[in-house]
Amino acid sequence: MYKRVLIPLDGSALAEQALPHAIAQAGCFQAELILLKVLEPFPHARGMSLRDLERIKQQASTWAREYLDRLATDVRQQGITAQAVTIDGRPHVEIPQFAETNQVHLIVMSTRGQSGLSRWLMGSVADRVVRGATVPVLLVRAERRKE
Repeated sequence: MYKRVLIPLDGSALAEQALPHAIAQAGCFQAELILLKVLEPFPHARGMSLRDLERIKQQASTWAREYLDRLATDVRQQGITAQAVTIDGRPHVEIPQFAETNQVHLIVMSTRGQSGLSRWLMGSVADRVVRGATVPVLLVRAERRKE
C-alpha cells in the first residue's frame, strides 16, 4: 500500500518521537523511508555581512545533513531502506509539496500538542501539513519528557 514514507524532522527530540512509528509503517509495507529536514530561511541580521550569513547557512546545512545521515544509518540497520534529504523553504509549504512531487504515499510526523492561544499564535506546522497534503498524514502526539 505504502511504497514511500516521509518523516519530516526538525532536529528536536519531540519530532523524533514519530520516528518509531514511521519505521514501523515502512517495515510493514517494505517501503522506503525518507527523512526530511526543511532548512528555513535565515533573516538577515543587522550588522551581519552576506559572507557571514552564507557561512551560517552552510553550517546549518552541514549540521542537518549529518543529523539526517546519522538517523538514516540507524534506520538502515533495522533493515529499512532510507534516504536523507534537506531542502530550503518553509516547512508547512515544502513538506506537502515534497510529498506530492516525490510520490510519497504517507507522511508521519509529530505534533507538539499545543492548543488554544499558543497554537493560534505560533501556528501548527502539523496542522498546516494535514490541510495541504494530498496523501495520508499520521500524526504522533509528542510529549515533553521529564528529566
